[in-house]
Amino acid sequence: MAHRILVTGAAGRVGTALRPLLARPGRTLRLLDIAPPPPGAPDEPVELVEASFTDQDALDKACRDVDAVVHLGGVSGEAPWEQILAANVDGTQRVLEAVRRRGVPKVVLASSIHAAGFLTRDDGLLPAAAPPRPDTFYGVSKAAVEALGSLYHSRFGIDVSCLRIGAFRPRPVSLPDLAVWLSHEDAARLVEACLAADPPGFRILWGISANTRRWWSLAEGEAIGYRPRDDAESFADAIPGIDAFDPADPLLHRVGGGFCTMPLG
Repeated sequence: MAHRILVTGAAGRVGTALRPLLARPGRTLRLLDIAPPPPGAPDEPVELVEASFTDQDALDKACRDVDAVVHLGGVSGEAPWEQILAANVDGTQRVLEAVRRRGVPKVVLASSIHAAGFLTRDDGLLPAAAPPRPDTFYGVSKAAVEALGSLYHSRFGIDVSCLRIGAFRPRPVSLPDLAVWLSHEDAARLVEACLAADPPGFRILWGISANTRRWWSLAEGEAIGYRPRDDAESFADAIPGIDAFDPADPLLHRVGGGFCTMPLG
């Protein structure tokens, strides 16, 4: 078990949701963000680091004596190219460089389904390592995150897992979510599977739950012990427009859904 985990972007939406789910007896979460994370349980073993993951010196210090890094920090949607580049690409490279310098053996990187947003249902059941077909500058940055992870594994032997995260919400709220929803609990299960994976490798995994309407392969995650328990179909009756669900609709036919037509930047 990873006894000390550095979580970047710990005060963000994903980090805040995962924090209590990753807590374990004998485990310390080192939480890094420019903003203080919400208070946790009084007895929760955490170490707070108020810093940016783009600050190389701060990262080098934060990576001292950690068993793994879960890198969640970054711009989480479409934005001007300069902002995307600085945070998602340059920032991830700095995280991986700190990991290399400190000899951290494992990294989990937050990628996104939007790294492959222009893939369609016509491509069949999509393997986790389906080639990138980004739908936005944001998607391009996540494809670059995956490429950086591959480089640092190949060069330095670091175990790297890239999670192509889908619709991360407490419950699905729209028709596209029926395929790409990732529950908070399944996200934690996926991260734990990555932390326990052995032998070291480089892997790209779809970050989705066991959704009945998915067209993404979970086999690669299952191979390292990911056992999702949630299914968006449980909430289908409450989703507006469910009676008109049409897989041929471009919103439902492409991995990236509405991101494929939004303005760049």
